[in-house]
Amino acid sequence: MQSVISALVEALKTLFHPKMLSLVLWPMLVAVVLWVGAALFFWADWVAGLTGMVQATPLEQWMAQGFFAVASHYLIAIILVLLLLPAIYVTALVITAVFAMPMMVSHVAQKNYPELERKQGGSNAGSVANAAVATVVYCVGWALSLPLWLLSPLALLLPLVLMAYLNQRLFRYDALAEHASREEYAQVIERCAVKLYLLGAVVGLLQFVPLLNLFSPIYVGLAFIHLCLAELKQLRKAA
Repeated sequence: MQSVISALVEALKTLFHPKMLSLVLWPMLVAVVLWVGAALFFWADWVAGLTGMVQATPLEQWMAQGFFAVASHYLIAIILVLLLLPAIYVTALVITAVFAMPMMVSHVAQKNYPELERKQGGSNAGSVANAAVATVVYCVGWALSLPLWLLSPLALLLPLVLMAYLNQRLFRYDALAEHASREEYAQVIERCAVKLYLLGAVVGLLQFVPLLNLFSPIYVGLAFIHLCLAELKQLRKAA
């Protein structure tokens, strides 16, 4: 737990460096532009598709009665907006992991871990592949868990569990790609798996905080960089 707290504190310190502040907003802005642009073109299709899905469930009978019969169209639109918000956030995380992390890793390593040898165990192709796998698994898990969100107290826990998975899977590869060999990468992941998920869950809470979630993707990435490079440093000391 101490190393997770240390990573969070160090990430907060690093976040206020001018280089990092210059990165803070653009992943979220790009994600917003992408999804708003998609909504402009596909909104009617999305509404029709979601309406069809609702009509295939018992919710249709409930929504066809009283006030909901009048408001059902607006409810569908509200549901779509609520679905777009996590989509925008996840897209911002992916953009951060693939495009911003190399600069972030270089800055943190130079300032906090200058003694770490760079063994170049990862690659750009590996980063893209890792992001793709993480996103697909997250989306599949999110889709499969939707019924539980409606019918179970797990509705409060499932989003956090899924976000913990996504955060640690997205950022651990890029945090270690430059400095760890493939063998060291596997060892770090094995020895600090619990810490990675714990950190992923803690920073995952930021997506639910208005305004803070606009800035959090860069902070999340920095937290994983500090945790992973610190663990790599300890691994090499123990060897």
